[in-house]
Amino acid sequence: MLDMILLEAHEEELRSVLRAEDGVEASAYVMFGTVDIAADPWTGEARKRLVSHQVIPVPDEDRISASGVHVTWSTRSFVKLLKKAEAGGMTLGIVHTHPGSHAFFSDQDDRNEANLLQIVSNRSGPGYRFASMVLGGDGTICARVWTSPGAVASCQRVLVAGRKLVLHGVARGAVDEMLDRQARLFGPDFNPVMRTFKIGVVGCGGTGSPVAMLLARLGVGHLLLVDDDTIELTNLNRVHGSKRSDVENGAAKVDVIAREIRDAELGVHVATFKGWVGDRGVRDALRSCDVVFGCTDDHDGRLFLNRLAYFYGIFLIDMGVRIIPASNDRPYEMAARVSVVGPAAPCLLCRGLVDPIVARDEALKRVDPGEYERRKEEAYVSGGGDPAPVVVTFTTETASMAVNEFLQGLTAFRGAGGMKFERRRRFDTVEDRSSTCLPRDGCEMCASAGVWGRGDVEPFLYRIG
Repeated sequence: MLDMILLEAHEEELRSVLRAEDGVEASAYVMFGTVDIAADPWTGEARKRLVSHQVIPVPDEDRISASGVHVTWSTRSFVKLLKKAEAGGMTLGIVHTHPGSHAFFSDQDDRNEANLLQIVSNRSGPGYRFASMVLGGDGTICARVWTSPGAVASCQRVLVAGRKLVLHGVARGAVDEMLDRQARLFGPDFNPVMRTFKIGVVGCGGTGSPVAMLLARLGVGHLLLVDDDTIELTNLNRVHGSKRSDVENGAAKVDVIAREIRDAELGVHVATFKGWVGDRGVRDALRSCDVVFGCTDDHDGRLFLNRLAYFYGIFLIDMGVRIIPASNDRPYEMAARVSVVGPAAPCLLCRGLVDPIVARDEALKRVDPGEYERRKEEAYVSGGGDPAPVVVTFTTETASMAVNEFLQGLTAFRGAGGMKFERRRRFDTVEDRSSTCLPRDGCEMCASAGVWGRGDVEPFLYRIG
């Protein structure tokens, strides 16, 4: 199984580079990060994913000829880039346009690309592979990977990821009567697209549990639930689907939410992982997702998801709730935040939403509780204060804000601009606003494109330890 994430910024760059006013075909290269998934969490099968990392125009001196139905260029730059890709554990892709039609691979494409692979094999030996992508004049996209002469793997789907979320390669299926009412609003293609989405929900508490329930009711086909906690008595006021018997049985939050979704028989495939989001055992599952909802108040977990979003092009929709009770000199403060994080968007660190010192202390507490307590006594780490107030109506409304932002990326129901990078809502003053910020100078994640779509690297996400 093979799929692709094409970053929205790279699609825009490709369409700009390949735009030909005279209607002739044009070409470019794309360097792809590779993702080798040993076991998909929903099927258990191995799969591969390509993520766009860099667009490289074909040099003028390599162009040979082009018309409305063909484009040819020298293989000199191709061979040079192919060797660079292999040395970096990446996959080189060639891209051309069909300006007058939809995206498809023609018989001529088949012959040219098979010959190209044979030339490469003759020059460099077996083991080289390359990707091929076609951009149609109508906005459609198709892609495939050549692995050996005569052997080609088609991308089952191509997700363009950014402010807008566009899935290519999704076949229209039978009408699902259960989801008829939303199809009447968003059109007949909406439900088949939702069924193919693979979405992670990290944190299954006050915001994560309603996010998972809402996504299931919308018809998302595959959900991944990640949380390390069990249901406690104080969770019953806000964790959707939880019962007093879950407290008595020490039920895991992920199992409670999965149970409720499965019992509803909504046609959703649910995978669960009980553990911290950065554990090695959940990597395959996370890298299999198309979008991740961050519903945790764990700074270390947020830092991890922040990096995942940029390396793998898996956009993160992060959320938080802040509730401060009224006092003699201060009114209530009740606010929600939804932040969209990924390539071309500011990262959580630059927005000031993650404290790396707190993240460090959380990591120490998780891996070495004894050392954490010793340092806490010596005032070298921050200690936990009283639990924050939580009310189910506010956490559930925050979840709805986050899921609606996802719907905006898919349907543009608020207008053509796509998702906002950040939305904030004051419950106490009934105020909504959107905001953003500029990256900090030198930020590895969002000030430059160096790690965007880089895919698998060693160490994982370039994290040490």
